[in-house]
Amino acid sequence: MLILKCPAQLQLLEETLRKSLPTTLPVLGTVMTVARGNPASHEVLVDSWPHFRIVLTRLRPEDHRDPRDYYTNQLSVFYRDKGALQALLEGTEAVTRERAFQIMGMQDGLDEAVQEVASTRGQKVETIRYRALISPEPPRPRTQMPPGLRLASVSPSHVPLLNATWALGGNARSRAFLLGLVRTLPSACLLDPRGRPVSWSLLDGQGSLRHGFTVPAWRGRGLTGVVLAVLGRQLHARGFPIFCYMLPHNTASLHALQAVGFVPQPGTFYMILGTPK
Repeated sequence: MLILKCPAQLQLLEETLRKSLPTTLPVLGTVMTVARGNPASHEVLVDSWPHFRIVLTRLRPEDHRDPRDYYTNQLSVFYRDKGALQALLEGTEAVTRERAFQIMGMQDGLDEAVQEVASTRGQKVETIRYRALISPEPPRPRTQMPPGLRLASVSPSHVPLLNATWALGGNARSRAFLLGLVRTLPSACLLDPRGRPVSWSLLDGQGSLRHGFTVPAWRGRGLTGVVLAVLGRQLHARGFPIFCYMLPHNTASLHALQAVGFVPQPGTFYMILGTPK
């Protein structure tokens, strides 16, 4: 695999990946984040250049600090044929025996291929299936911001609340991961008069809007749209696709996202979590 570092190469790859949206969403978002300062410390690999069969984005090896941390060890994959995927997985680029991982992609068959290779290497694998949504323009809030609330970026002091309300969180590794996002990537939240977050969203290393949440007492007031509009405008100004992904049974959140301009995309957004047994 070749590591792409040249800005011209990354720009050409970005243009190529755009032609295959939405299938390339997590890979495209990561490539763009790497090309625009690389705050998440990822790298972009291809099997050949300029004619590639597979693209892999991953955390830089020198930044692997905890072998059991699948939060930080994020990878995304886009492939043009399954032979290239199989060769990648059977090599040492993505799935290893010693290290937990999180692989994201939007191609059917990815989860089965990862499961097959990971099981032979002593990894326990869980697949979470999401619905991806794209907002062609910055989200449009349905309501004005209620009196008494103010916009702000998420603060490191807010991370314990974010960690406690995240379905995949609640532990020290997830807390450290969220803290890293808050410190290095854009975020937005609404604070009540006492300075406590009531609604928020973060941007991750794949360029996705993630970890959105509104506390129960403030739901039903359109706060999600206000927060997403702030981040959406930033993404739009930098040329990023404005996207997120949601569990398909979370109908309330899906309806809220569609109400502010998000459009559900075909296919499944796979998040594959692997941990050593």
